[in-house]
Amino acid sequence: METKSRTLEITVLSAEDLRIDNKPVKKNAYVVVSVDTFNNKATKVDGEGGSYPSWNDKLVMEMPSQTRFVTLQVKCKGSRGEKTVGLARIPVTDFVAGYSPEACLQFLSYRLRDPKGLKNGIINVSLRVKEPLQDCSLQAAGGGGNAAAIGLGIPIDGRRDYGVVTGIPIWTGYPSNSLF
Repeated sequence: METKSRTLEITVLSAEDLRIDNKPVKKNAYVVVSVDTFNNKATKVDGEGGSYPSWNDKLVMEMPSQTRFVTLQVKCKGSRGEKTVGLARIPVTDFVAGYSPEACLQFLSYRLRDPKGLKNGIINVSLRVKEPLQDCSLQAAGGGGNAAAIGLGIPIDGRRDYGVVTGIPIWTGYPSNSLF
């Protein structure tokens, strides 16, 4: 059975109030993003931001369909080697499930925990999952064929592309006869 993957675009924006042994981080913080044990990427080192580093690094990774968490690990390079500042595990359901479309850019902030499990700052990221449109069409068609060829979807503006339309019911709170 073939395992499908999606493309994860994660931009590590910044962090707030980073500390090591209850002392503010001075410099050289960076983030390692992992979707599994073999697939990880790191941001550039912020040599000036101290406890409030800013990276604004966009990392593009393949995310296997069985991935349940994306792990963000903030580290700091020092004269005595690397130290882990904090860790956040983002459930994939935070940015794949729900009312927002999967390809929608989402801005999220997560609490970091140090190696002892104590609160240690906040990390700010933006995420977008890209899934090939063909896979969505094949799912809608029951696994085979082209959605337009079998007439799935709704023709938009007279075009024959048969795009998928999503609607969210809106309730105004007024009875229908009070609007006229």
